[in-house]
Amino acid sequence: MESLADEDSAELRSLLDALRTVVGASNVITDADQLASFRTDWTRRFVGSPAGVVRPGSTYEAAAVVKIVVSAGHAVVPQGGNTGLVGGCMAERGAIIVSTTRLNVVGDIDRAAMQVSVGAGVTLAAVQEHAAAADLSFPVDLGGRDSATIGGMVATNAGGMSVIRFGMMRAQVVGIEAVLADGSVVRRMTGLLKDNTGFDFASMLVGSEGTLGLVTAVRLRLVPGREAMVSLAIAVPTLGEGLGVVRGLQQHGVIIDAAEVIRRQGVELMATHLGRGTPQEFGTEKVLFLNVVTGRDESGGESGLSDRDLRALTDVLSGLRESPDALVATTDRERRSLWDWRERQAEALSARGIPVKLDVSLPLHELDGFEGSIDALVEAVCQGAHVHVFGHIADGNLHVNVLGARDEPEERAIEHAVLGDVIERGGSVSAEHGIGRAKRKWLRQQRGDADVDAMLLIKRALDPANLLNPGVLFGG
Repeated sequence: MESLADEDSAELRSLLDALRTVVGASNVITDADQLASFRTDWTRRFVGSPAGVVRPGSTYEAAAVVKIVVSAGHAVVPQGGNTGLVGGCMAERGAIIVSTTRLNVVGDIDRAAMQVSVGAGVTLAAVQEHAAAADLSFPVDLGGRDSATIGGMVATNAGGMSVIRFGMMRAQVVGIEAVLADGSVVRRMTGLLKDNTGFDFASMLVGSEGTLGLVTAVRLRLVPGREAMVSLAIAVPTLGEGLGVVRGLQQHGVIIDAAEVIRRQGVELMATHLGRGTPQEFGTEKVLFLNVVTGRDESGGESGLSDRDLRALTDVLSGLRESPDALVATTDRERRSLWDWRERQAEALSARGIPVKLDVSLPLHELDGFEGSIDALVEAVCQGAHVHVFGHIADGNLHVNVLGARDEPEERAIEHAVLGDVIERGGSVSAEHGIGRAKRKWLRQQRGDADVDAMLLIKRALDPANLLNPGVLFGG
C-alpha cells in the first residue's frame, strides 16, 4: 500500500525523515492502512487526513517532535486513546498526529501524599490497577477505561461515574508536564497542595483540548481504596424523583459513589443487546442506578447494606408517590451485571447505527422539563427518530443520543434544537466531552464574546502560529 507521504512534497518527506531521526523509523507511521485507526474517531462521524503519526517515547522526544513540526509550518494534533466523541483529535490534511501511547511510564506511588505520576499515554485501567495494588483508588471512572488515556482525559477534563463524590478530572490533577508550541517544556510535578507562586498552569491546561500544549505527564491524587459497595437499581417515574432519592439518601448520611439514570427506551435497547429479560424492578419510565459505599472491603466477598442505610432507603422510597422495589446487587459479579444496563448504553447504540451524540448539562431544576420535552423537540425536526437519554443525574449531565437522522441537514437540525434548548435553560452544550470540532460554533453562544476573546488571547500568546490542534475549540 502506498503511503500518504508518497503523494506529497519533498518538503513533507524531509519533515518525516527528520522525525524518524528523533523517534526511530518504526514510530513514524505513513502507511494508509496503518493510519486508518488514527484517522477515524470513536463515533465514526469524524475522519481526518494526517500526513503521518509520530509516537515519541519520552518527553525529550515529544519536545523535539513538536519543535520540528511547528518549525516546518505543520500542525500538531495530540492523540491518546482516540476515544473522544467530538472530533477533538482528528487531523486536517498535512497535520502530524502526535500519539502519546508510548508515554506510558507509571511511577511509584507516593503513599504519604497518596499521589502518583504517570505518562500521558497510560490508560485509565492501568492507573486503577496500579492504585489498587497499593490499597488505593483513582477516583475517576469511565466505561472506556481500557482505552482512554490519562493525557486525553486531562485535555478534555473528563468526568464519568463518580463526579458526584470526587469531582471531575481537574480535581484529580496536582501536577502536569507539557510541551508548548515552541518545543519548551513546562513542568509542575511536585504535587504540592499549597503552592501560590503565580498562575495555576496545570489547571489552565486541563480542558484545553490540546490547543495550548501537548500534555506528556500528569501527577494524580489518589484516594483510599478497597471500599465495599452495594449497587441498587430503583424504578422512578421522573428524573426529579430520582434526584430526590439521591438527595434524600445523602441527607441520611448515606455515601453515594455514583448516581446514574436510563430511560425506558434504554432498558428496551439493552434487553435486546444483552439478550436478557428485563428485571421486574425496572417497572416504570426511568431506572436509577446507585453505588452506595458500605465500608472497607476487608474480605472481597459479599457486602450488604448496613441497618442504617437500609432504614434510610426504606424511608426515602416510602416518600415517593409510588414506592418501588429496589434491586440490590451485593457481589462483584452481581454488581457488574447490573451496571451493564447503564455502562453499555453507548455500545448498544453504536451497534444500531451512528447516533447524533450530544453531551449536555443542565441546572438540576431543569432536568425534568428538558427530558420531558426532548422527544417532541427532536420529532419536530426529524420525524421517526429514536431518542435515547442516559447519564449522570446528580450532576445534571445527560447524554442525548438520536438514531434515525437521514442526512447531515437533519443531524444539524437535531443539534440546533437540542443545544438551543439547553442554552435557553441555562445549561452547557458540553458537560464532559469538550467542544472539539463538533461544537465550535456553540462556544460563543455558550460563553459569550468576552470569555472567548480572553481564551483566544491566551491561545495566541502560547501558540502564535495556531499550529497546536487548529480547528478545535475555536472557530466554526
